[in-house]
Amino acid sequence: MALLNFRKKDGATASAPQSLEGILAGYSIEVMPRTAEKVEDFRALLPKGTRVYIAHIDGTPFDEMLATAERLSAEGYTPMPHFPARTIPDRATLADWIARYQGEAGVTEGLILAGGIPAAHGEYHSSMQLLETGLFDGFDRLHVAGHPEGNRDIDPKGGEAEVMAALKWKQDFANRSDAAFAMATQFAFEAGPVLDWTDRLAANGITMPVHLGVAGPAKLQTLIKFAIACGVGASLSVLQKRAKDVTKLLLPFEPTEILSDLAAARAQGRGQQIEAIHFFPLGGIKTNANWAIEHGGASARPVTVA
Repeated sequence: MALLNFRKKDGATASAPQSLEGILAGYSIEVMPRTAEKVEDFRALLPKGTRVYIAHIDGTPFDEMLATAERLSAEGYTPMPHFPARTIPDRATLADWIARYQGEAGVTEGLILAGGIPAAHGEYHSSMQLLETGLFDGFDRLHVAGHPEGNRDIDPKGGEAEVMAALKWKQDFANRSDAAFAMATQFAFEAGPVLDWTDRLAANGITMPVHLGVAGPAKLQTLIKFAIACGVGASLSVLQKRAKDVTKLLLPFEPTEILSDLAAARAQGRGQQIEAIHFFPLGGIKTNANWAIEHGGASARPVTVA
């Protein structure tokens, strides 16, 4: 079986996948303020109530983050802004962000993570420090980061011992919290390694639901660029292998195969910890949403479609 699925030039896919409606039910998607501005109306693209993560890239003004959250709430969606620890200078700033998100945009959910920058701007360098402030106690739902391929920022020598230790701490915190917790993961391209990872989670007593990151439709060159930037090692090697085939290089990637494989695994009782799919729309929000509409049946039907 091919590692990746590519659309043929005539519009047909390389294989006939099983229905993806079940696994796409309740999917989430990620935006940045500048990409959200390009979308005229999210209701023409996303199902009602879709959770929309708002990525907080270092240097993005908070007012732009807040405006995006306000807009999403007004259009009937659930904004989940990122809270990147290393970008937040101090407790007062964090408290102000939370108060404004809640008071002005009705935010009740957040993704708590360390952030992608190497050095902290202030007193926080990890998601655990943010959670320990107690400032998120009024949130209904909190997500933390998951790393199916490990994270060299946490385990510099490879492996996942420290990553698992951090997840155990987060699981213990989740067990004590009134908020619903889940793990949102980096994007992956193969079902096998993800399923193996969920097996290891279970073996380590980590039971938080997994919201699995998947790259949306995009050019192969775009995926390679983001995989390098995000440190997605194993997936990067798969993409590089594909890039050597010139016939594949010019064809757009689609996530059909990984989702079909995951749906089949779940039907057989494996991967039950995977609760939802989270899309990284690397080829564009509209492209990703239209792909989901095409493959997701009723579960992906946008608001403006009867």
